[in-house]
Amino acid sequence: MREVRGRLKVYLGAAPGVGKTYRMLDEARRRAARGTDVVIGIVRAHGRPHTEALLDEILTTMEYVALDDVLIRRPREVLVDDLAHPAEPDGSRPAHWRVVAEFLDAGIDVVSTLDIQHLESLKDVVEKITGTPQLTTVPDDFVRRADQIELVDMPPDALRRRMAHGDIHPPERIDAALGHYFREDNLAALRELALLWVADRVDEKLRAERRTPDAWGIRERVVVALPGGSEGETLIRRAARIADRAAHGALLAVHVVRSDGLAAGSSHGALARQRQLVESLGGTYHSVVGAQVAEALVEFARAESATQLVLGTSRRGRLERFLTGRGIGDTTVALCADVDIDVRTVAHERAGGGRLLPSRRRTLPTSRLVAGPVAGLVLPVLLTLLLDRFRGTLNLTSEALLYLVTVLGVACIGGVVSAVVGAVTASLLLNYWFIPPRGRFTVAEPDNLLALAVFVVVAGTVAAMADRSLKLSRRAARATAEAETMSALAGNIVRGDRAIEALLTRARETFGVASAELVEERAEGEGLSRVPGDGVTQVPVGEGLFLVLRGRTLDGAERRVLTAFAAHVAAAVERDRLAEAAAEAEPIKAADRMRTALLAAVSHDLRTPLAVGWAAVGSLRSPDVEFSHEERDELLATAEESMARLGRLIDNLLDMSRLQAGALTLALRPTAFDEVLPAALEGLPPDGPQVVCVRLDTAPSVLSDPPLLERVVANLVSNAVRHSPADRPVRLSASTLGGRVELRVADRGPGLPVADRDRVFVPFQRLGDTDNTRGVGLGLALARGLTEAMGGTLTPEDTPGGGLTMVVSLPGAGGPGPPGPGGEAETGGAERGSAGTGGACPPDCATCGRGGRPGCRPASGSRAAVRACPGGTR
Repeated sequence: MREVRGRLKVYLGAAPGVGKTYRMLDEARRRAARGTDVVIGIVRAHGRPHTEALLDEILTTMEYVALDDVLIRRPREVLVDDLAHPAEPDGSRPAHWRVVAEFLDAGIDVVSTLDIQHLESLKDVVEKITGTPQLTTVPDDFVRRADQIELVDMPPDALRRRMAHGDIHPPERIDAALGHYFREDNLAALRELALLWVADRVDEKLRAERRTPDAWGIRERVVVALPGGSEGETLIRRAARIADRAAHGALLAVHVVRSDGLAAGSSHGALARQRQLVESLGGTYHSVVGAQVAEALVEFARAESATQLVLGTSRRGRLERFLTGRGIGDTTVALCADVDIDVRTVAHERAGGGRLLPSRRRTLPTSRLVAGPVAGLVLPVLLTLLLDRFRGTLNLTSEALLYLVTVLGVACIGGVVSAVVGAVTASLLLNYWFIPPRGRFTVAEPDNLLALAVFVVVAGTVAAMADRSLKLSRRAARATAEAETMSALAGNIVRGDRAIEALLTRARETFGVASAELVEERAEGEGLSRVPGDGVTQVPVGEGLFLVLRGRTLDGAERRVLTAFAAHVAAAVERDRLAEAAAEAEPIKAADRMRTALLAAVSHDLRTPLAVGWAAVGSLRSPDVEFSHEERDELLATAEESMARLGRLIDNLLDMSRLQAGALTLALRPTAFDEVLPAALEGLPPDGPQVVCVRLDTAPSVLSDPPLLERVVANLVSNAVRHSPADRPVRLSASTLGGRVELRVADRGPGLPVADRDRVFVPFQRLGDTDNTRGVGLGLALARGLTEAMGGTLTPEDTPGGGLTMVVSLPGAGGPGPPGPGGEAETGGAERGSAGTGGACPPDCATCGRGGRPGCRPASGSRAAVRACPGGTR
């Protein structure tokens, strides 16, 4: 099997019809002519005559393999047209680019095609150019990782001529295409996009070959501010293009949660989608809490060493901008002037649509705090002038109620202080102008004095309630902001990040500090100080451990959130400690499991051959029975076979012990497969399936330790024979791949699920067995251990047509194996061996009588000398 990742080549075009598929097929034809194992996975000609003609031509020499069978066939290279083809609606097959990723991970080279319109970062731009929505996209990062990207270019007028000649679409679609998608201005814009994207890719590769951007100190870090609305996707894609064109810089998206209230229009669903978009474009998502959005953005950008900050244009209307003054964008630009960060403002679909911005630090904005007292002085005067014109029309009660309504309005504008000013002003004016005696600040009747007092109390009470309502609203917004922060924090951990590191990073970002770290309290005054200095905040997270934030001093509200962070950190620390303790105990548990399995399995496997051998020897020693010469030979052979089986078991146990102790000694040398096969195939059950050896005599030699290789092959063949039906042969074949030689042992048994393929190599375990009467389960574990000790690999894969194939990959010895006749030979039953291995048998070989090679069974001798006869099927 190939161990390296496959190579990906992409033919990139500006529009359909430029010739991507034709170029892909033409290259496949050339590679196949050079002897490369190329297959066709999926190709769509779309009725284009030239492409169909070329496809028909290469199908005569090139194999078509369905995508689901490519991993079984394992060609050197596969063609997969249309990288952006979507997943099947029923979920039977993922999108093409995900299938290609599986092929690459399996070591298979892939050649594919893609239009520029299907790149994720260019989706919205292409939609604006062509007016056609793009339903399927491919992440830019996946395409950028391609080993080769070749631009298939064609001028717009030439592409339109191809369309007019019927080389792209059928006649009934030509006019519509030329008047819509294939307009010359559309094609020119798409071509420019493709050229720019490929130019950036080439420039990136040149820089990578010289030195990384960080070594020059010019790596761009682009921070995009997400307001929380649907316009965030536009901002992200624009920032991603900026990052890609600026030395392939880093992309960071940040959303600021207002500590005094969430901004109107912020949507958790939109933010979740935008987070996925950022991560698909290779960026990272961050969330911070800040009382002032502009300051929080700049602090985050400065902490992340950002070079550019991307903002959306203001969503406030003209009236709102006039009333509230300078907005977040203007404030951010002013703050960035001192920290060397470029600010880019991006237009979007919600610009100027209106947005109510809540206050930041105070319950009421400065404008209302100033306007309230002024209104408390002016509005009662204006009401007095109005009522003076209608003197005599209203009674004193109605006039007092009108003044009360005015005071309530002032309270809503400016709060308690403004209400008091308005109440005092209104009471004085009401007393002077409308309460007898008029024109004097005196009250003639006690009832009027009580009414005036009640008037002031009611006005102040209503104003106080309005102010309290605003404070409670601010507190609720603060709690909501803290809850959102903790939700994002928990989500960050659930997504699989390393818990402690993720928590510390989130704490640093959330509170806008220079650093966040865990500090251990030490004895003798070292380590953590009991009295933190300026700009240092510390909270305990466990016994002798503190979470320390440096950079600024946190206020009370922020300390509450920090306490929640500390609780998460404490849980993560405790979880890590438990994981470490479990990891330390795992070897002890594994040893105990192995010891238990060994006692359970070996007890039977040791007892059985011993019992058989004792029975045979005891029968021979018995004076009560007279055995014939043939019976005595049979009993001796039985005893000898039992001792040999016992010896193999003990050898396996000793080898496994040496492997686990790292004490296995190797004597590597060039070894031919037919040198070890005779001994490896000895002792197979007589009633099992045949063993077929295919061209092993012509396979190159491998660099191995012959006795260990013999043990590997014997264990693999024994396992294959055990699981194959009696009428289906076990097949042994060899092939070369690069500088390595692969030996395949294929059975026709039930196969093995992918999830269980690693478990079969666990010592003292046999999948599917319900008892231990069929062996100790060391064969495959020992085979893999010995193979890896010799510098090779042992991996399972599916046998085409059903079954399991064990692939032994060993380094080649640099030369072919010993000469001998090729072809295929079979061995089976009790006389199983390796046929067609070349050489000759000794002169006294009981099987064929030929001479020249040791190892065959002599005419006189015991069954302990039996080896596979290299002269033919025994």
